[in-house]
Amino acid sequence: MTVELFAGASTGLALWVVAAFVVTFVVTRVVVRMIRAGRGPFRDTSVGDVHVHHHVYGIFLMLLSGAGEFVYRPGSPWVEVLAVVFGAGAALTLDEFALWLHLDDVYWAREGRKSVDAVLVAAVIGAFLVLGARPFDDTADEGRMAFAVTVLAHLVLAGIAIFKGKIASGLIGIVVPFVAVVAAVRLARPGSPWARARYDAARLARAETRFRRNRWDGVKDLLAGAPTEGRT
Repeated sequence: MTVELFAGASTGLALWVVAAFVVTFVVTRVVVRMIRAGRGPFRDTSVGDVHVHHHVYGIFLMLLSGAGEFVYRPGSPWVEVLAVVFGAGAALTLDEFALWLHLDDVYWAREGRKSVDAVLVAAVIGAFLVLGARPFDDTADEGRMAFAVTVLAHLVLAGIAIFKGKIASGLIGIVVPFVAVVAAVRLARPGSPWARARYDAARLARAETRFRRNRWDGVKDLLAGAPTEGRT
């Protein structure tokens, strides 16, 4: 396991990806909120009667950047260009994560908050990769068995966190094990498989009180705007 601050060419490329990801997400949210408010020159894109969502552009950008990297293996500066294109495409795609999860246009509904969750998780993981976190690096100083046990422990803790309904913490915990440890030992979300299988009425009530409002809700309201009422 290694954590070296801004070490290596791969970390430099990760910085380009993350920077493009964050900038594209912020610009996209500004544009779509202007469209929603009917301000500015921006309008929804349609082909005939079909509304073309921006994750379509994101998918194509990721496909093009991936193909360019695998086929041509370019050096600088084109590899940085591909990193920027991939980061932008990932932001456009994850910004509509809830749509392709639910197979429904829930962008402004409460379910659409899952898109913000996905973006925040990706941004945090990307930030740790930029800082040099490499959770599955097999170093010469570690024995194979110790390395395998450590990786397994990380994955188990992350799995427990996800099973407790803390998907974001579980995914981040794969890169930063301490996050998975905290999420795994604390109270589960009331609707999670862990709570349904293991909690009695008293503990379930505690969980419902604890998770009545998530500490990220204010951040998500700021980023995504107020959800459309009438959907859960």
